[in-house]
Amino acid sequence: MPDFHAACPDYSATSRLDELRATEYSYLDSGGHTYLDYTGAGLVADAQLRAHTERLRGGCYGNPHSDNPTSSASTRLIEEARIAVLRYFNASPGEYAVIFTQNATGACRLIGEAYQFSPLSRLVLTADNHNSVLGLREFAHARGAATRYIKLRPGDLRISDSDVAAALERGVRLRRGNRRCGLFAYPAQSNFSGVQHPLAWVERAQASGYDVLLDAAAFVPANRLDLGVVKPEFVAVSWYKVFGYPTGIGCLLARRDALARLRRPWFSGGTIVAASVQGGWHRLAGDETAFEDGTLNFLAIPDVTVGLAWISGIGIDVIHRRVTYLTSWLLDGLAGLKHGNGAPMVRLYGPETSESRGGTIAFNFLNPHGAVVDERTVARDTTAAGISVRTGCFCNPGAGEWAFRLTRRDVGGPWWRPGFARDLHTVEEYLELIGLPSGGAIRVSLGLVSNLADVERFLDFAERTYRDTEPGQVTLARRVHC
Repeated sequence: MPDFHAACPDYSATSRLDELRATEYSYLDSGGHTYLDYTGAGLVADAQLRAHTERLRGGCYGNPHSDNPTSSASTRLIEEARIAVLRYFNASPGEYAVIFTQNATGACRLIGEAYQFSPLSRLVLTADNHNSVLGLREFAHARGAATRYIKLRPGDLRISDSDVAAALERGVRLRRGNRRCGLFAYPAQSNFSGVQHPLAWVERAQASGYDVLLDAAAFVPANRLDLGVVKPEFVAVSWYKVFGYPTGIGCLLARRDALARLRRPWFSGGTIVAASVQGGWHRLAGDETAFEDGTLNFLAIPDVTVGLAWISGIGIDVIHRRVTYLTSWLLDGLAGLKHGNGAPMVRLYGPETSESRGGTIAFNFLNPHGAVVDERTVARDTTAAGISVRTGCFCNPGAGEWAFRLTRRDVGGPWWRPGFARDLHTVEEYLELIGLPSGGAIRVSLGLVSNLADVERFLDFAERTYRDTEPGQVTLARRVHC
């Protein structure tokens, strides 16, 4: 391979991230960690933890659903966090509302349960949606709406603009008057392949009469999302993926005009103006609090403000540049891994270059005869080496089906139906029925404080561990779920 710094001469412009790794993230190197699972979760800086502790020690905070001093203190910090989120995404507070949720999954569920699906509307999904978005089809189905999937291209797992246009156009033909065609949902970046889909699809879908749910969970940790330019109706985010802490806090950014069209199927504490037991009525709040069930995590939400200030101080463009360079180098390194007989050691799923893709790379190791090395073996070996990667299907069955070139006939059997002759209790049994040699892929993902040493250590591990070897016959735990 060529020299890294010759191939990436601007990499030195990201050197501040190396300084931060040595100071704010020193637990990585002192603990011997090679962390390569940023799509799973970001990492927390010591500065964030210090800010959290100082805030709790320096004040007294109570349940925000009141007007007493401690309640008001919590309310003020929550509202500051809303403002910080809007500012970070360049979203106008008059146009967008910030709804705090547990995570991106919780944000998607709010849309699924409150969106006005009907037999006259459609749900259009790209095939590589995360399960948290894919699950919206159950809400659509329950209300008689049709679900349409947009297929992936084998190999690079991208989606053609023409296929998107065709799927949306079919809905337009069903449209009557000013009624919305339905909901179009897709990931800005696939959590399986790293493919970054065009943000221009947002405006394309809106012009066809669709509301748009943009899953930004895998995209925003290393990419800029400007909601002053791109304006989907709904955006789902998990904050721990961006800056590691706090966990259990995400948000739904919703355009206020779209939020007004949602109809919640229930009410709870904190969501109403008033309700009556004997009268049998309730009136939901007229703002975003109508979607925030119960008491918010008022001791953790202010840490979102801290995290966003931390990322802004570093610069999302610096993070993006670092991740792009390292991703390109890792892709080249994986492609260059060969067995002694010249056979490739790696089968890549997704784009082979860093163009229009993020720092998420999915692949399988191959033995000298071209057979897939069981992902459970890789999980065992990387764990022993102190390397954190992800193995499995990553809650993305569609991307997995296209990656492994499975057809509808392969996966559309009767196994899931009640009364099938063979009850399925584990993924293992399902894999045996459809004849797959592995339960998923290996996912390596890069992020905020990844460095060249992480990439080179992983490539060295891969070559030493799997080149010209046949994994021994060992007993591996049966796969229980994806």
